Amino acid sequence: MKSGFWIILVAAIVLEGTSCVQYFFSRAGIRDEAEQRARTELRKAELEIEKHTIEMEAAAKMLSKLAESHVNNPDSVAAATRVIVSTIENTTSVAVAFVPDYFPSKGKFYEPCSSRISDDSVFTRNIGSAEHDYTAMEWYQDGFVHDSCWWCEPYLDDSGSQAWVVSCSYPVRNAEGEVVAVVCVDLSLDYLQDMSEYLQVYPESFYSISSSTGGEIVPIGDTIPGRRYHTFDREIQATGWHISIVIPDDVMFADLRRITLWVSILMLLGLALLVLIVLRSGKVAQRLAAVSSQNERIENELTIARTIQMAMLPKVFPPFLDRLDMNVYGMVEPAKEIGGDLYDFYVRNDKLFFAIGDVSGKGIPAALVMAMTRSLFRSVTAYEERAEHIMMRLNEALTEQNDQNMFVTLFLGVLDLTTGKLNYCNAGHNAPILHQRFMDVKHNLPLGVQRGFAYEAQLIQMHYNDALFLYTDGLTEAENGKHEQYGEQQMLDKIIALVDSRPREVVEQMYADVKRFVDGAQQSDDLTMLCIRYQTPAIVMRNDIQQIPTLAEWIDALGIPQNLNMPINLALEEAVSNVMLYAYPGRDDGKVIVEFVRSKTHDGERLLFTITDTGIPFDPTAQKEADITLSAEERSIGGLGIHLVRQIMDEVVYRREETRNILTLIKKLS
Repeated sequence: MKSGFWIILVAAIVLEGTSCVQYFFSRAGIRDEAEQRARTELRKAELEIEKHTIEMEAAAKMLSKLAESHVNNPDSVAAATRVIVSTIENTTSVAVAFVPDYFPSKGKFYEPCSSRISDDSVFTRNIGSAEHDYTAMEWYQDGFVHDSCWWCEPYLDDSGSQAWVVSCSYPVRNAEGEVVAVVCVDLSLDYLQDMSEYLQVYPESFYSISSSTGGEIVPIGDTIPGRRYHTFDREIQATGWHISIVIPDDVMFADLRRITLWVSILMLLGLALLVLIVLRSGKVAQRLAAVSSQNERIENELTIARTIQMAMLPKVFPPFLDRLDMNVYGMVEPAKEIGGDLYDFYVRNDKLFFAIGDVSGKGIPAALVMAMTRSLFRSVTAYEERAEHIMMRLNEALTEQNDQNMFVTLFLGVLDLTTGKLNYCNAGHNAPILHQRFMDVKHNLPLGVQRGFAYEAQLIQMHYNDALFLYTDGLTEAENGKHEQYGEQQMLDKIIALVDSRPREVVEQMYADVKRFVDGAQQSDDLTMLCIRYQTPAIVMRNDIQQIPTLAEWIDALGIPQNLNMPINLALEEAVSNVMLYAYPGRDDGKVIVEFVRSKTHDGERLLFTITDTGIPFDPTAQKEADITLSAEERSIGGLGIHLVRQIMDEVVYRREETRNILTLIKKLS
């Protein structure tokens, strides 16, 4: 008993020490992660705010020029404020405040102001008055002192925008160069509330913005006395403000505290169990140790068997990084630790050999037959390319020593990647789905049933963007708690909905849909899926503008309508040139990949071009529309390329996925 006491004491000290160390490092790791996330979100917020400030400064300068051109015509100045609000989308209120008595007919204070009431409604009026003495306001005074755009401290605009705003002021001069008025463009701070909703690092976290003088401007959220907070801040270069993300301590470490509580409970339970074990008699303890050792050995053997079995199947996706003419993804989910389903594929001589099968029975016997079938598939296809010949040789080998009378249903295919011709043979397996319908398959016997059976193969032509979906009956026969089966029709409907998805998305979405259907019911059979998409070879170009002419040859080979060949070539050249100019600044080692998909929709066909690079984030669709009505001397540099692409294509969509810029161009064929 004394030795048992020391065992319990040492175990308690070790567990407590381990828990403390784990808690300390986990807390530090969580804070570091939160800081990284906060820095990322703060950068997004900074870019969002800078975008608005740049737009407002441009509006202020434009209004100043308009006001100077009509400095002696008060009504024209008022009309100019209306033009600015109407044409510049993000402006909410603009005004031009003249020095007192500049227009005697308008009274001492003349400040024409236009405010956006709705998307298509602008309200213009004179808000200058003795009650609204704008000459005492910071933005007006700054307009005289600074000969450039100047941002004032925030204030409640109760006469113009009717909201908390910061104003960008800019002087207006007469012909003699004297400042006679100050332009005021308001930036409403209400959008920070919307910004905080989608730039939220943690629940209950909020933003706080401080001015250059240190005064708080806009806290989007409230602090609670006695509650601890973590603050991460960043300076906004354009205005000198500081933006901070404030995260409650209890929210940041909520999961850690919850896990720590459960770990403590489990530690106590473990210690209690240890006490019980120590108190048990030696004979009972020996029996428990023997049983535990035996169970552990069985579990380890099953784990090793599962690892070996899974290692035999392809598990690296995408499997062929050097081939862009196809995409493959597969998965197997055994009903037990090990199962009898299999799938396999590989490429030899520009031909894709693939198979999917289901061994009768489950457990270790089925797993052994599965391993043998997969090995035979690799061995036979190393020298044989005809699907029916491959199937007959597999059948001969499996029937030769089949004392257990086990059989294998198998679908086997050989896809010529240069022509798209698919030579396939089915041995009693479920019919795959191609062209959004079940394939026509001959009813050959499963493997291992009859020696010398003459298997018949079939031939079909696959076209670019065709997807072939193969599966075992563990998918269609999956049952929910009411013993209802998932069924072929539900599977077919789901595949039709995923017609344009990539193989990985097809398999994962199908698996998720089956899991939703069974709703936690125990899996009764192995489930295996394999999806193969035969796709147009993409073109991979170096980050070198000299590579652009190769696009024309690639487009000519796609077989698109002749009348669209030249416009699409022009649009792709503009888009790819844009990537090469901006995605890899100062680098020449980047790559640009262009992929093509032609698919059918309910109202016709569409041509889809995807341009991918791994350069810096750059969204060409976010650039301002080029004003083609201006002369070449008046127009700013840039913008015409994306304008041309938009004119040619029906849709232009940009997205950023991890480290990749993805630009999608869509042309619809009615």
